[in-house]
Amino acid sequence: MEEDRIHHPLEPIKDKNSKILILGSFPSVKSRDFLFYYAHLQNRFWTIMNFLLHEESRTVKEKKDMMLRHHIALWDVIESCRINGSSDASIKEVRCNDISSLIKETKVTHIYTNGKTAYQLFKKYQSDIELPIICLPSTSPANASYSLERLLKIWEKILENI
Repeated sequence: MEEDRIHHPLEPIKDKNSKILILGSFPSVKSRDFLFYYAHLQNRFWTIMNFLLHEESRTVKEKKDMMLRHHIALWDVIESCRINGSSDASIKEVRCNDISSLIKETKVTHIYTNGKTAYQLFKKYQSDIELPIICLPSTSPANASYSLERLLKIWEKILENI
């Protein structure tokens, strides 16, 4: 199947008080269709955020508000690419989002990536950004080797910098 060039359809979640930035690679098909981050029902991102931040956000607005209340920015490394479905392994011809500008508009001091692909792409294309970057295991259902409990234990690192 021929991959189409797809542009990132989502604005970053951020405000001037954001202290940490969580970066994914590129929105999944479900997220692109739903027009919101981590929209696949089996992705554990929002379950983890609700648990760590002691909240029960359910709607898009509640999730955005929760992130901003806790000074967390959310975006993806890729602005556009060729991709087959939601497969990170199929990503080619990457153009990156302007992460430097986002950082300048905020108080971001630490960057976390949701998975190895986001980390590797960030290191490859954003080498001019000199902030600490920590690779966290992906919350994707494709990362079945990590239980929710194991993810929670590792993802709690974000609490150190918010």
